[in-house]
Amino acid sequence: MEAWQRNLYVLSGSLFFVMMAMSMIMPFLPLYIQHDFGITDPHEVTAWAGIIFGANFLTAGLASPIWGNLADKYGRKIMILRSGFSMAVIITLTGFASSLWMLLGLRLLNGTVGGIIPASTALIASTAPKERAGWAQGMLQSFTTAGSIMGPLVGGLLADRIGFRMIFFVTGSLIFLATLTITFLVKEKFIPPDAKERTSLAEDARMIFSTRPLPAIYFVTVMIQFALFSIVPVLPIYVQSLQGTGENVAFYAGLVAAAMGMANVIASPQLGKLGDRHGSQKILLICLVIASILFIPQAFVSNVWQLVGLRFLLGLCLGGLLPSVYALLRRYTPSEMISRVYGYNNTFICIGSMLGPMLGGLMAGYVSMSGVFLLTSALLFVNAIWVYVSLAKLRTPSEAEIR
Repeated sequence: MEAWQRNLYVLSGSLFFVMMAMSMIMPFLPLYIQHDFGITDPHEVTAWAGIIFGANFLTAGLASPIWGNLADKYGRKIMILRSGFSMAVIITLTGFASSLWMLLGLRLLNGTVGGIIPASTALIASTAPKERAGWAQGMLQSFTTAGSIMGPLVGGLLADRIGFRMIFFVTGSLIFLATLTITFLVKEKFIPPDAKERTSLAEDARMIFSTRPLPAIYFVTVMIQFALFSIVPVLPIYVQSLQGTGENVAFYAGLVAAAMGMANVIASPQLGKLGDRHGSQKILLICLVIASILFIPQAFVSNVWQLVGLRFLLGLCLGGLLPSVYALLRRYTPSEMISRVYGYNNTFICIGSMLGPMLGGLMAGYVSMSGVFLLTSALLFVNAIWVYVSLAKLRTPSEAEIR
């Protein structure tokens, strides 16, 4: 087995547990706010959930270019370890939050030290052969998504037995153990650049945003995350309204999330291979169009099981979105700039992930929960048009051209 393959498998397995841990409580944030902080008004719950969920992405987006710059100077593995161990401590402390403002502050702090996913993505991107970049990113995406599937299911079961607050302690422990595994098993042969070749954040920004078509890909990233995360603060309350009773809401909300994630796991590697073969631009465009269509009937379901089925179909399409974006970034980026380019992309992921739940939570209060699904459909369709206009007809550059 080649070194890059071994690193891919170890990181995939470790990130499975990281994402499982992190998703054990976040999908149930509205229910946690209701249960532990005494907020009962549904509009207030969705607003607070959107703000607290999105806060993590605000600071993560601001810090991501800094961590990307340091990763290209000092190595990607050390950035993975920095992020993993720091998050383990902060998420454990989150279990002691005594007010919504304290919970908000800890989420902001967690975003500042985060970045384990983009650092891992950059490490794989910097070592995997370019002709297998789509498959490698699909594999990594598949395992992180699989963790996201198990998280809501495990979290839903634990919440009924140990309470929402104790889940933070379980989350911190799992992230610590996963990071410890990476410490000993992932190997990186990193050669630091000469001092004269090191660049400042301002120089990075000028180089990246003058490199066609990176800005266009970043815009795609923002729109994808905004559309998908606008549903996050609404979904548990929507499931609660469909069920009609308060029994096992956390479990059913986890089941809805798991259905989409399971399909994502199945589809990601296969769509990554198709992207390597036929062009990631084409796969991205097709997945966006189908996903925009599948969001429409979700606004009109009459029971939880209909929603589960539609979310599964949606997951089959979503498996081709971010892996296609990552593969496109790799094809248009010189090897020595990978972490910085991925760092900036993570900033745009965070912008979309922050604005999506905040505006989705507020919209649900002023329009309707069904209206959020229809807005998401419209945004994904607009994104598909943008991909067709700006990316679909691009050719793949040669090695000489990107250097």
